[in-house]
Amino acid sequence: MGRDIELKGQALRDEVQGLKNILSVAQVVVSSLDLDEVLQNILHSAMAIMDYPAGSIALYEKADDSLYLHAHAGLSDAFIAKKCWGVEKGGLTSRIIEHGEPFVVQDTDLAAITMNPLALKEGIRALIAVPLIFQESLVGILYVDDFVPRPLQEDRLRLLSILASFATMSIDNARLHHQTLELACTDGLTSLFNHRQFKRDFHEEFRRAERYQTPLSIIMLDVDDFKKFNDSYGHPNGDIVLRELAQLLRELLRDCDLIYRYGGEEFIALLPETRLQQALMVAERIRIFVETESPRFLTGITKTHGVTVSIGVAAFPEDGESHDTLLKRVDELMYLAKEDGKNKVFHRDRQVDETVLSDQGPLS
Repeated sequence: MGRDIELKGQALRDEVQGLKNILSVAQVVVSSLDLDEVLQNILHSAMAIMDYPAGSIALYEKADDSLYLHAHAGLSDAFIAKKCWGVEKGGLTSRIIEHGEPFVVQDTDLAAITMNPLALKEGIRALIAVPLIFQESLVGILYVDDFVPRPLQEDRLRLLSILASFATMSIDNARLHHQTLELACTDGLTSLFNHRQFKRDFHEEFRRAERYQTPLSIIMLDVDDFKKFNDSYGHPNGDIVLRELAQLLRELLRDCDLIYRYGGEEFIALLPETRLQQALMVAERIRIFVETESPRFLTGITKTHGVTVSIGVAAFPEDGESHDTLLKRVDELMYLAKEDGKNKVFHRDRQVDETVLSDQGPLS
């Protein structure tokens, strides 16, 4: 009798200690609003609770019914190369989602369901998959893995489920924080970065170029006669032009280039590690495409009014040894292009010579 009481007392003390540990872990998990950091904290905490050497977290996107890998540890490059997978009916992921509870495989060799071939090739012999559910909606799935069979530990699994509850709230908070930051730095009409974000990025990119002595070019463009267009066809149609122009800039510029709606009908692009001559080629390409693609902008509005842009181009270090000087210079050049008849690219007080540009070959 006394022995039973002692064992029950020890079990209770272990459970209380386990709850204290999970609260300490939870404090770490909820201590950040950076999504990547939150996910890494959750994953490593889960692996520590279960004493498993590997794991991953995939977040669910309802739009395409798919999971996207966001955090991982202890897994091979070949395994984590698959960043996204769809939820196939009858598959393991589908079963985890349908049950809404932790799914445990103590030995993949003896599993009653068909295992993912990638997991088997990785050598995973035991796994626990915990659906992360917030307000009845799936947020993602937390996986912990081992490379040897593992018996189920009910007490640790309960702690893992508690961690998952904290995790879902933390992930939701981090996502909301990220969305708030995006709204603060993004232009609502064009979805490009806004003026506020430009100031931050320009300072950082200029400092990087200055420190490592790498080139940096800046392109500023303005839609010609935009007020007249709005007066003639209305602001809603003017908004269409701005949105289409933003999309065209995305198509013409590289992924590493940064594009901003600077204000009104003005746009700016930062081209890191890009020399002046390359930037001039890009600017001229933009000017030509805007002029020739006007029908695309004006579909459903009017085809009698074309769209053109005036562009200034400047580069570090040739046109300014401070970011303020460089910005002032490119702004002056853009207005010189307007004063000289519009629909032109200007650098250092002169119009770009298209014949010179055509001799330079394609932008690498």
